[in-house]
Amino acid sequence: MWDNFFEKFWSVLTKFHMQLLSGLGNTLIIAFSAFAIGIVLGTVIAIIKVKPKYNNWFLKIVDKLCDVYVTVVRGTPIVVQLLLMYFGLLAQSALTRSNEGTLFIAILVFGLNSAAYQSEFIRAAIMSIDKGQMKAGRALGLSYNTTMLRVVIPQAAKNVVPTMGNEIITLLKDTSVAGYITVIDVTLAVQRIVARNYMTLVDYMILAVIYLIIVLILTLILKFIEKKLLSRDKDGKSVMRRKLLKREGK
Repeated sequence: MWDNFFEKFWSVLTKFHMQLLSGLGNTLIIAFSAFAIGIVLGTVIAIIKVKPKYNNWFLKIVDKLCDVYVTVVRGTPIVVQLLLMYFGLLAQSALTRSNEGTLFIAILVFGLNSAAYQSEFIRAAIMSIDKGQMKAGRALGLSYNTTMLRVVIPQAAKNVVPTMGNEIITLLKDTSVAGYITVIDVTLAVQRIVARNYMTLVDYMILAVIYLIIVLILTLILKFIEKKLLSRDKDGKSVMRRKLLKREGK
């Protein structure tokens, strides 16, 4: 089974590199597009969740709808959501009859799925910010929305970076089920290669290496971003401390 493994490994890469690159491209498109959708929609849901409702019946209804959405999405497997969208809700749509259409469906489903998780991450990050920040913004005459967007959200964004990093990595690996709706991602591309050369071990080892390399690259990028944010925080605190000492005449 392991005879001439590396020779076969290189042979498959050389012969099927175009199929692998095409599938990898679709995988990255789905993952990063869905992540972007998740950030935008997740932020909106998080803001709705933390916004005071008082006697605003409209906000209360929207808040309950968000609760239902998050519960349903987080409570069902992504594969089931893909199949429901492809064979159910959009079964009669022209999207299901083209490669671009199925790719769009995959991006949509993964984006909606990611938004449910990201909304909770962002909500927790917003809640972790000292309430005094909101009170200070309001005291300066800023509206609730302006204070949230310009004061609270930027601070929360720093706290949520590590969690978001885990989310993009998880999302990337979850895209391996996109083939259930005929999207030719890197996993389905490898499965088709297996059907042609029957070198199961070699082909799936290549697939594992591809995912591992992408995850390692993402991990390095995320660590770099975290260090940059930490460095900015330290520099900001140092500047503030010098200003305070200068004001006190020390």
